[in-house]
Amino acid sequence: MGKYFGTDGFRGEANVDLNVEHAFKVGRFLGYYFGKDHQANVVIGKDTRRSSYMFEYALAAGLTASGANAYLLHVTTTPSVSYVVRTENFDCGVMISASHNPFYDNGLKVINAQGHKMEAEVEALIEAYIDSEEDTLPLAKREHIGRTVDYAMGRNRYIGYLISIATRSYKGKKVGLDCANGSASAIAKSVFDALGAKTYVIHAQPDGTNINLNCGSTHIDELKRYVVENGLDVGFAFDGDADRCIAVDENGREINGDLILYICGKYMKENGTLANNTIVTTIMSNFGLYLALDEAGISYEKTAVGDKYVYENMVKNGHMIGGEQSGHIIFSKHARTGDGILTAIMIMEVMLEKKMTLSELTKPVEIYPQKLVNVRVKDKAAARADEDVIKAIDEVSGKLGNTGRILVRESGTEPVIRVMVEAKEDNICEQYVNQVVDIIREKGHMA
Repeated sequence: MGKYFGTDGFRGEANVDLNVEHAFKVGRFLGYYFGKDHQANVVIGKDTRRSSYMFEYALAAGLTASGANAYLLHVTTTPSVSYVVRTENFDCGVMISASHNPFYDNGLKVINAQGHKMEAEVEALIEAYIDSEEDTLPLAKREHIGRTVDYAMGRNRYIGYLISIATRSYKGKKVGLDCANGSASAIAKSVFDALGAKTYVIHAQPDGTNINLNCGSTHIDELKRYVVENGLDVGFAFDGDADRCIAVDENGREINGDLILYICGKYMKENGTLANNTIVTTIMSNFGLYLALDEAGISYEKTAVGDKYVYENMVKNGHMIGGEQSGHIIFSKHARTGDGILTAIMIMEVMLEKKMTLSELTKPVEIYPQKLVNVRVKDKAAARADEDVIKAIDEVSGKLGNTGRILVRESGTEPVIRVMVEAKEDNICEQYVNQVVDIIREKGHMA
Protein backbone atom coordinates (compact mmCIF):
# COMPACT_ATOMS: atom_id res chain seq x y z
CA MET A 1 0.00 0.00 0.00
CA GLY A 2 1.11 3.54 -0.70
CA LYS A 3 0.88 6.72 1.36
CA TYR A 4 -2.60 7.59 0.13
CA PHE A 5 -3.83 4.60 -1.89
CA GLY A 6 -4.77 1.46 0.03
CA THR A 7 -6.32 -1.78 -1.15
CA ASP A 8 -9.45 0.04 -2.28
CA GLY A 9 -8.30 3.43 -3.49
CA PHE A 10 -7.61 6.73 -1.72
CA ARG A 11 -9.97 6.80 1.26
CA GLY A 12 -10.45 8.88 4.39
CA GLU A 13 -12.64 11.43 6.11
CA ALA A 14 -13.76 14.09 3.65
CA ASN A 15 -11.79 17.34 3.96
CA VAL A 16 -9.62 15.77 6.66
CA ASP A 17 -7.68 12.88 5.12
CA LEU A 18 -9.03 13.40 1.60
CA ASN A 19 -9.73 16.95 0.48
CA VAL A 20 -10.67 18.79 -2.70
CA GLU A 21 -7.05 19.65 -3.45
CA HIS A 22 -6.23 15.94 -3.47
CA ALA A 23 -9.11 15.30 -5.85
CA PHE A 24 -8.08 18.17 -8.10
CA LYS A 25 -4.52 16.86 -8.26
CA VAL A 26 -5.68 13.31 -9.00
CA GLY A 27 -7.67 14.73 -11.90
CA ARG A 28 -4.76 16.88 -13.06
CA PHE A 29 -2.38 13.92 -13.09
CA LEU A 30 -4.77 11.49 -14.80
CA GLY A 31 -5.56 14.04 -17.50
CA TYR A 32 -1.85 14.61 -18.10
CA TYR A 33 -0.75 10.96 -17.84
CA PHE A 34 -3.35 9.56 -20.24
CA GLY A 35 -3.30 12.57 -22.52
CA LYS A 36 0.33 12.54 -23.64
CA ASP A 37 -0.45 11.45 -27.20
CA HIS A 38 -4.20 12.14 -27.47
CA GLN A 39 -6.96 13.96 -25.65
CA ALA A 40 -7.79 11.72 -22.69
CA ASN A 41 -11.35 10.70 -21.86
CA VAL A 42 -12.12 9.84 -18.24
CA VAL A 43 -15.47 8.69 -16.83
CA ILE A 44 -16.56 9.62 -13.29
CA GLY A 45 -19.19 8.04 -11.07
CA LYS A 46 -20.20 8.86 -7.51
CA ASP A 47 -22.27 7.53 -4.64
CA THR A 48 -24.79 9.51 -2.60
CA ARG A 49 -22.53 11.05 0.08
CA ARG A 50 -22.85 14.80 0.40
CA SER A 51 -19.12 15.21 -0.24
CA SER A 52 -19.27 13.15 -3.45
CA TYR A 53 -20.58 16.16 -5.37
CA MET A 54 -17.72 18.30 -4.09
CA PHE A 55 -15.13 15.74 -5.16
CA GLU A 56 -16.82 15.21 -8.51
CA TYR A 57 -16.43 18.88 -9.39
CA ALA A 58 -12.82 18.97 -8.13
CA LEU A 59 -11.91 15.91 -10.20
CA ALA A 60 -13.59 17.31 -13.30
CA ALA A 61 -11.77 20.63 -12.82
CA GLY A 62 -8.41 18.87 -12.58
CA LEU A 63 -9.07 16.69 -15.62
CA THR A 64 -10.26 19.51 -17.85
CA ALA A 65 -7.41 21.78 -16.71
CA SER A 66 -5.02 19.12 -18.01
CA GLY A 67 -6.91 18.91 -21.30
CA ALA A 68 -8.93 15.74 -20.64
CA ASN A 69 -12.65 15.31 -21.12
CA ALA A 70 -14.59 14.37 -17.98
CA TYR A 71 -17.70 12.23 -18.58
CA LEU A 72 -20.13 12.28 -15.64
CA LEU A 73 -22.24 9.19 -14.89
CA HIS A 74 -23.62 10.97 -11.80
CA VAL A 75 -24.93 8.70 -8.99
CA THR A 76 -24.05 5.17 -10.01
CA THR A 77 -22.32 2.01 -8.80
CA THR A 78 -18.63 1.15 -8.81
CA PRO A 79 -19.15 -1.83 -11.13
CA SER A 80 -21.01 0.39 -13.59
CA VAL A 81 -17.92 2.62 -13.86
CA SER A 82 -15.81 -0.47 -14.45
CA TYR A 83 -18.23 -1.66 -17.15
CA VAL A 84 -18.38 1.69 -18.94
CA VAL A 85 -14.59 2.14 -18.90
CA ARG A 86 -13.86 -1.24 -20.48
CA THR A 87 -16.71 -1.32 -22.99
CA GLU A 88 -16.64 2.27 -24.24
CA ASN A 89 -12.89 2.81 -24.66
CA PHE A 90 -12.25 5.32 -21.89
CA ASP A 91 -8.67 5.83 -20.77
CA CYS A 92 -9.65 5.29 -17.15
CA GLY A 93 -12.41 5.91 -14.66
CA VAL A 94 -12.83 7.23 -11.14
CA MET A 95 -15.50 6.17 -8.67
CA ILE A 96 -16.09 8.57 -5.79
CA SER A 97 -17.10 6.41 -2.85
CA ALA A 98 -16.02 5.08 0.51
CA SER A 99 -18.04 1.90 -0.05
CA HIS A 100 -19.44 0.64 3.30
CA ASN A 101 -17.89 3.45 5.41
CA PRO A 102 -20.04 6.13 7.11
CA PHE A 103 -21.17 9.18 5.14
CA TYR A 104 -18.43 11.51 6.40
CA ASP A 105 -15.75 9.34 4.78
CA ASN A 106 -15.16 9.30 1.06
CA GLY A 107 -12.71 7.87 -1.44
CA LEU A 108 -11.37 7.86 -4.98
CA LYS A 109 -11.25 4.48 -6.70
CA VAL A 110 -9.21 4.79 -9.87
CA ILE A 111 -10.09 2.18 -12.50
CA ASN A 112 -7.89 1.31 -15.48
CA ALA A 113 -8.93 0.80 -19.11
CA GLN A 114 -9.55 -2.92 -18.52
CA GLY A 115 -12.12 -2.12 -15.84
CA HIS A 116 -10.21 -3.14 -12.73
CA LYS A 117 -8.26 -1.23 -10.12
CA MET A 118 -5.40 0.96 -11.33
CA GLU A 119 -1.91 -0.48 -11.28
CA ALA A 120 0.16 0.27 -8.17
CA GLU A 121 2.88 1.96 -10.19
CA VAL A 122 0.42 4.53 -11.55
CA GLU A 123 -0.97 5.12 -8.06
CA ALA A 124 2.61 5.72 -6.88
CA LEU A 125 3.06 8.39 -9.59
CA ILE A 126 -0.18 10.08 -8.50
CA GLU A 127 1.05 10.12 -4.89
CA ALA A 128 4.37 11.64 -5.92
CA TYR A 129 2.54 14.40 -7.78
CA ILE A 130 0.22 15.09 -4.84
CA ASP A 131 3.25 15.56 -2.57
CA SER A 132 5.32 17.58 -5.04
CA GLU A 133 6.08 21.12 -3.88
CA GLU A 134 6.03 22.52 -7.40
CA ASP A 135 3.36 21.84 -10.02
CA THR A 136 5.23 21.01 -13.22
CA LEU A 137 2.29 19.67 -15.22
CA PRO A 138 1.27 21.83 -18.18
CA LEU A 139 -2.12 23.52 -18.13
CA ALA A 140 -4.31 23.20 -21.22
CA LYS A 141 -4.97 26.43 -23.10
CA ARG A 142 -7.66 27.73 -25.41
CA GLU A 143 -9.39 24.98 -27.43
CA HIS A 144 -7.26 22.31 -25.70
CA ILE A 145 -9.05 22.79 -22.37
CA GLY A 146 -11.17 19.69 -21.75
CA ARG A 147 -14.95 19.41 -21.68
CA THR A 148 -17.28 18.14 -18.97
CA VAL A 149 -19.95 15.89 -20.51
CA ASP A 150 -23.23 14.62 -19.04
CA TYR A 151 -22.99 10.87 -19.61
CA ALA A 152 -26.01 9.38 -17.86
CA MET A 153 -26.49 7.22 -20.95
CA GLY A 154 -23.49 5.16 -19.83
CA ARG A 155 -25.29 4.19 -16.62
CA ASN A 156 -28.37 3.27 -18.65
CA ARG A 157 -26.30 0.99 -20.88
CA TYR A 158 -25.02 -0.76 -17.78
CA ILE A 159 -28.59 -1.32 -16.56
CA GLY A 160 -29.39 -2.85 -19.95
CA TYR A 161 -26.34 -5.08 -19.69
CA LEU A 162 -27.40 -6.43 -16.30
CA ILE A 163 -30.89 -7.19 -17.59
CA SER A 164 -29.40 -9.04 -20.58
CA ILE A 165 -27.44 -11.42 -18.32
CA ALA A 166 -30.58 -12.96 -16.79
CA THR A 167 -31.88 -15.96 -18.75
CA ARG A 168 -35.23 -16.35 -16.99
CA SER A 169 -38.17 -14.18 -16.00
CA TYR A 170 -38.55 -13.36 -12.31
CA LYS A 171 -42.33 -13.26 -12.65
CA GLY A 172 -43.99 -14.53 -9.49
CA LYS A 173 -40.92 -13.98 -7.33
CA LYS A 174 -41.11 -11.55 -4.42
CA VAL A 175 -37.69 -9.93 -4.02
CA GLY A 176 -36.56 -7.50 -1.33
CA LEU A 177 -33.80 -4.97 -1.98
CA ASP A 178 -31.93 -2.97 0.67
CA CYS A 179 -30.16 -0.24 -1.28
CA ALA A 180 -28.25 1.17 1.73
CA ASN A 181 -29.38 4.70 0.74
CA GLY A 182 -26.49 4.51 -1.70
CA SER A 183 -25.67 3.91 -5.35
CA ALA A 184 -28.02 0.95 -5.77
CA SER A 185 -30.93 3.33 -5.13
CA ALA A 186 -30.52 4.59 -8.71
CA ILE A 187 -30.26 1.19 -10.40
CA ALA A 188 -31.35 -1.97 -8.55
CA LYS A 189 -35.13 -1.60 -8.65
CA SER A 190 -35.09 -0.82 -12.36
CA VAL A 191 -33.26 -4.08 -13.05
CA PHE A 192 -35.52 -6.32 -10.98
CA ASP A 193 -38.69 -4.62 -12.19
CA ALA A 194 -37.60 -5.12 -15.80
CA LEU A 195 -37.02 -8.82 -15.13
CA GLY A 196 -40.55 -9.23 -13.83
CA ALA A 197 -40.03 -9.53 -10.09
CA LYS A 198 -42.43 -8.09 -7.56
CA THR A 199 -39.85 -5.80 -6.02
CA TYR A 200 -39.90 -4.52 -2.45
CA VAL A 201 -37.37 -1.78 -1.71
CA ILE A 202 -36.09 -0.34 1.55
CA HIS A 203 -33.45 2.31 2.27
CA ALA A 204 -33.54 3.89 -1.17
CA GLN A 205 -34.05 7.53 -0.15
CA PRO A 206 -30.54 8.99 0.14
CA ASP A 207 -30.17 12.41 1.71
CA GLY A 208 -26.37 12.72 1.64
CA THR A 209 -25.86 11.64 5.24
CA ASN A 210 -27.78 8.36 5.60
CA ILE A 211 -25.71 6.10 3.31
CA ASN A 212 -25.00 2.79 5.12
CA LEU A 213 -26.69 4.15 8.25
CA ASN A 214 -28.10 1.05 10.00
CA CYS A 215 -28.84 -0.47 6.61
CA GLY A 216 -27.30 -2.29 3.69
CA SER A 217 -24.91 -5.23 3.62
CA THR A 218 -23.20 -4.27 6.89
CA HIS A 219 -26.48 -3.93 8.84
CA ILE A 220 -28.61 -6.81 7.64
CA ASP A 221 -31.09 -7.22 10.51
CA GLU A 222 -33.84 -4.99 9.15
CA LEU A 223 -33.84 -6.76 5.78
CA LYS A 224 -34.01 -10.12 7.57
CA ARG A 225 -37.14 -9.01 9.41
CA TYR A 226 -38.59 -7.41 6.30
CA VAL A 227 -38.25 -10.59 4.23
CA VAL A 228 -40.02 -12.69 6.85
CA GLU A 229 -42.78 -10.16 7.63
CA ASN A 230 -43.63 -9.71 3.94
CA GLY A 231 -43.31 -13.37 2.94
CA LEU A 232 -40.60 -12.65 0.36
CA ASP A 233 -38.74 -15.34 -1.55
CA VAL A 234 -35.36 -13.67 -1.11
CA GLY A 235 -33.72 -10.42 -0.09
CA PHE A 236 -30.54 -8.71 -1.28
CA ALA A 237 -28.60 -6.03 0.59
CA PHE A 238 -25.99 -3.85 -1.09
CA ASP A 239 -23.35 -1.51 0.32
CA GLY A 240 -22.84 2.17 -0.44
CA ASP A 241 -21.39 1.74 -3.93
CA ALA A 242 -23.14 -1.59 -4.64
CA ASP A 243 -20.05 -3.69 -5.26
CA ARG A 244 -21.13 -6.02 -2.42
CA CYS A 245 -24.18 -8.19 -1.96
CA ILE A 246 -25.37 -10.10 1.09
CA ALA A 247 -28.50 -12.22 0.60
CA VAL A 248 -31.29 -13.22 2.98
CA ASP A 249 -33.19 -16.48 2.51
CA GLU A 250 -36.94 -16.92 2.83
CA ASN A 251 -36.57 -17.71 6.54
CA GLY A 252 -34.67 -14.50 7.29
CA ARG A 253 -31.27 -16.15 7.52
CA GLU A 254 -28.22 -14.21 6.34
CA ILE A 255 -26.46 -15.69 3.29
CA ASN A 256 -22.97 -14.18 3.26
CA GLY A 257 -20.28 -14.20 0.60
CA ASP A 258 -18.98 -17.66 1.54
CA LEU A 259 -22.42 -19.20 1.04
CA ILE A 260 -22.90 -17.28 -2.21
CA LEU A 261 -19.58 -18.65 -3.49
CA TYR A 262 -20.75 -22.16 -2.62
CA ILE A 263 -24.16 -21.78 -4.28
CA CYS A 264 -22.86 -20.24 -7.49
CA GLY A 265 -19.63 -22.26 -7.66
CA LYS A 266 -21.43 -25.57 -7.28
CA TYR A 267 -23.99 -24.53 -9.91
CA MET A 268 -21.18 -23.58 -12.30
CA LYS A 269 -19.50 -26.97 -11.71
CA GLU A 270 -22.75 -28.78 -12.48
CA ASN A 271 -23.05 -26.81 -15.73
CA GLY A 272 -19.43 -27.25 -16.81
CA THR A 273 -18.57 -23.55 -16.51
CA LEU A 274 -16.36 -23.64 -13.40
CA ALA A 275 -12.96 -23.16 -15.03
CA ASN A 276 -10.19 -25.22 -13.39
CA ASN A 277 -12.85 -26.56 -10.98
CA THR A 278 -11.66 -23.80 -8.64
CA ILE A 279 -13.16 -21.03 -6.51
CA VAL A 280 -10.94 -18.19 -5.26
CA THR A 281 -11.49 -17.18 -1.62
CA THR A 282 -9.65 -15.05 0.92
CA ILE A 283 -8.08 -16.07 4.20
CA MET A 284 -11.25 -14.81 5.94
CA SER A 285 -13.48 -17.52 4.45
CA ASN A 286 -15.06 -19.98 6.86
CA PHE A 287 -13.89 -23.51 7.65
CA GLY A 288 -17.39 -24.68 6.85
CA LEU A 289 -17.12 -23.44 3.28
CA TYR A 290 -13.96 -25.43 2.66
CA LEU A 291 -15.46 -28.60 4.15
CA ALA A 292 -18.51 -28.23 1.88
CA LEU A 293 -16.33 -27.57 -1.17
CA ASP A 294 -14.28 -30.68 -0.38
CA GLU A 295 -17.50 -32.68 -0.20
CA ALA A 296 -18.60 -31.25 -3.56
CA GLY A 297 -15.23 -32.01 -5.15
CA ILE A 298 -14.42 -28.35 -5.80
CA SER A 299 -10.90 -26.94 -5.40
CA TYR A 300 -10.17 -23.54 -3.90
CA GLU A 301 -7.40 -21.00 -3.48
CA LYS A 302 -6.88 -18.45 -0.70
CA THR A 303 -5.63 -14.89 -1.15
CA ALA A 304 -5.03 -11.92 1.11
CA VAL A 305 -8.15 -9.97 2.09
CA GLY A 306 -9.33 -7.62 -0.64
CA ASP A 307 -11.20 -8.20 -3.90
CA LYS A 308 -8.16 -6.70 -5.62
CA TYR A 309 -6.14 -9.78 -4.64
CA VAL A 310 -8.97 -12.13 -5.51
CA TYR A 311 -9.21 -10.68 -9.01
CA GLU A 312 -5.44 -10.77 -9.52
CA ASN A 313 -5.47 -14.48 -8.71
CA MET A 314 -8.41 -15.09 -11.03
CA VAL A 315 -6.72 -13.32 -13.94
CA LYS A 316 -3.39 -15.03 -13.36
CA ASN A 317 -4.89 -18.51 -13.23
CA GLY A 318 -7.96 -18.23 -15.43
CA HIS A 319 -10.51 -18.83 -12.65
CA MET A 320 -14.13 -17.76 -13.19
CA ILE A 321 -15.49 -17.04 -9.71
CA GLY A 322 -14.02 -15.66 -6.52
CA GLY A 323 -14.87 -13.38 -3.67
CA GLU A 324 -14.98 -12.45 -0.05
CA GLN A 325 -17.15 -13.31 2.91
CA SER A 326 -18.22 -9.64 2.98
CA GLY A 327 -20.10 -10.07 -0.30
CA HIS A 328 -17.58 -8.90 -2.89
CA ILE A 329 -18.18 -11.60 -5.51
CA ILE A 330 -16.48 -11.50 -8.91
CA PHE A 331 -17.84 -13.35 -11.94
CA SER A 332 -15.03 -12.82 -14.42
CA LYS A 333 -17.16 -13.75 -17.45
CA HIS A 334 -19.33 -10.69 -16.78
CA ALA A 335 -17.31 -8.20 -14.71
CA ARG A 336 -13.85 -7.10 -13.60
CA THR A 337 -14.81 -6.19 -10.06
CA GLY A 338 -17.29 -7.15 -7.38
CA ASP A 339 -20.83 -6.32 -8.46
CA GLY A 340 -23.66 -6.59 -5.94
CA ILE A 341 -26.56 -6.40 -8.40
CA LEU A 342 -24.90 -8.90 -10.75
CA THR A 343 -24.38 -11.23 -7.78
CA ALA A 344 -28.07 -11.01 -6.94
CA ILE A 345 -28.92 -11.89 -10.55
CA MET A 346 -26.62 -14.91 -10.47
CA ILE A 347 -28.24 -16.16 -7.24
CA MET A 348 -31.68 -15.78 -8.83
CA GLU A 349 -30.46 -17.83 -11.81
CA VAL A 350 -29.53 -20.73 -9.54
CA MET A 351 -32.79 -20.57 -7.58
CA LEU A 352 -34.92 -20.51 -10.73
CA GLU A 353 -32.97 -23.18 -12.64
CA LYS A 354 -32.86 -25.63 -9.74
CA LYS A 355 -36.35 -24.71 -8.48
CA MET A 356 -34.98 -24.54 -4.94
CA THR A 357 -35.19 -22.01 -2.16
CA LEU A 358 -32.08 -20.26 -0.91
CA SER A 359 -32.24 -22.19 2.36
CA GLU A 360 -32.27 -25.49 0.45
CA LEU A 361 -29.32 -24.44 -1.70
CA THR A 362 -27.16 -23.58 1.33
CA LYS A 363 -28.14 -26.56 3.49
CA PRO A 364 -24.95 -28.59 2.81
CA VAL A 365 -22.75 -25.85 4.34
CA GLU A 366 -22.28 -25.83 8.10
CA ILE A 367 -20.74 -22.49 9.00
CA TYR A 368 -18.37 -22.39 11.96
CA PRO A 369 -19.01 -19.59 14.48
CA GLN A 370 -16.79 -16.55 14.03
CA LYS A 371 -16.20 -13.51 16.16
CA LEU A 372 -14.73 -10.43 14.49
CA VAL A 373 -13.86 -7.25 16.37
CA ASN A 374 -12.61 -4.11 14.66
CA VAL A 375 -10.24 -2.29 17.01
CA ARG A 376 -9.64 1.36 16.13
CA VAL A 377 -5.99 2.11 16.90
CA LYS A 378 -3.53 5.01 16.78
CA ASP A 379 -1.00 3.16 14.61
CA LYS A 380 -1.94 -0.10 12.83
CA ALA A 381 1.62 -1.23 12.19
CA ALA A 382 2.79 -0.52 15.76
CA ALA A 383 -0.17 -2.37 17.28
CA ARG A 384 0.28 -5.39 15.03
CA ALA A 385 4.04 -5.54 15.67
CA ASP A 386 3.81 -5.24 19.47
CA GLU A 387 5.57 -8.25 21.03
CA ASP A 388 2.90 -8.73 23.70
CA VAL A 389 0.14 -8.64 21.07
CA ILE A 390 2.03 -11.21 18.99
CA LYS A 391 2.47 -13.39 22.08
CA ALA A 392 -1.26 -13.24 22.86
CA ILE A 393 -2.09 -14.23 19.28
CA ASP A 394 0.33 -17.18 19.41
CA GLU A 395 -1.16 -18.36 22.71
CA VAL A 396 -4.68 -18.37 21.26
CA SER A 397 -3.49 -20.13 18.11
CA GLY A 398 -1.85 -22.84 20.21
CA LYS A 399 -4.98 -23.40 22.29
CA LEU A 400 -7.20 -23.65 19.21
CA GLY A 401 -4.92 -26.13 17.46
CA ASN A 402 -6.78 -27.85 14.60
CA THR A 403 -10.21 -26.97 15.99
CA GLY A 404 -10.21 -23.34 14.88
CA ARG A 405 -8.04 -20.37 13.99
CA ILE A 406 -7.23 -16.78 14.85
CA LEU A 407 -6.57 -14.09 12.26
CA VAL A 408 -5.31 -10.61 13.19
CA ARG A 409 -4.69 -8.16 10.38
CA GLU A 410 -4.51 -4.49 9.55
CA SER A 411 -7.41 -2.96 7.63
CA GLY A 412 -6.41 -1.75 4.20
CA THR A 413 -8.81 1.21 4.31
CA GLU A 414 -9.23 2.30 7.96
CA PRO A 415 -7.07 2.86 11.11
CA VAL A 416 -8.28 -0.49 12.39
CA ILE A 417 -6.88 -3.83 13.52
CA ARG A 418 -9.29 -6.69 12.77
CA VAL A 419 -9.26 -9.58 15.28
CA MET A 420 -11.13 -12.68 14.15
CA VAL A 421 -11.46 -16.06 15.88
CA GLU A 422 -13.19 -19.08 14.37
CA ALA A 423 -14.04 -22.09 16.51
CA LYS A 424 -16.70 -24.74 17.08
CA GLU A 425 -18.55 -22.73 19.75
CA ASP A 426 -19.50 -19.05 20.08
CA ASN A 427 -18.23 -18.75 23.63
CA ILE A 428 -14.76 -19.94 22.61
CA CYS A 429 -14.66 -17.32 19.85
CA GLU A 430 -15.74 -14.60 22.28
CA GLN A 431 -13.18 -15.62 24.91
CA TYR A 432 -10.18 -15.66 22.60
CA VAL A 433 -11.06 -12.47 20.71
CA ASN A 434 -11.41 -10.62 24.01
CA GLN A 435 -8.08 -12.02 25.16
CA VAL A 436 -6.25 -10.37 22.26
CA VAL A 437 -8.31 -7.14 22.27
CA ASP A 438 -7.61 -6.71 25.99
CA ILE A 439 -3.85 -6.82 25.34
CA ILE A 440 -4.18 -4.20 22.57
CA ARG A 441 -6.09 -2.01 25.02
CA GLU A 442 -3.66 -2.57 27.92
CA LYS A 443 -0.68 -1.63 25.74
CA GLY A 444 -2.28 1.74 24.91
CA HIS A 445 -2.78 1.20 21.20
CA MET A 446 -6.48 2.02 21.08
CA ALA A 447 -7.42 5.35 19.54
